[in-house]
Amino acid sequence: MMKKNMGNLDRGIRIVVAVIVAALIATGAVSGVLAVVLGVLAAVFLLTSLIGFCPLYAPFGISTCPRER
Repeated sequence: MMKKNMGNLDRGIRIVVAVIVAALIATGAVSGVLAVVLGVLAAVFLLTSLIGFCPLYAPFGISTCPRER
């Protein structure tokens, strides 16, 4: 089971970055291989934000979730 390891600020920043990248691709400001790479990165950011779990944080024990009392 994946335990959430992303806080709201982390998730929000990732969503904003994904939207900005999508807008750059949609307007043609970024194209070619760079657009594909950034598009995949934006999709990963969006997916991890929606589920609240970042697989890259897990091996390092990183969590941006607020501590439970």
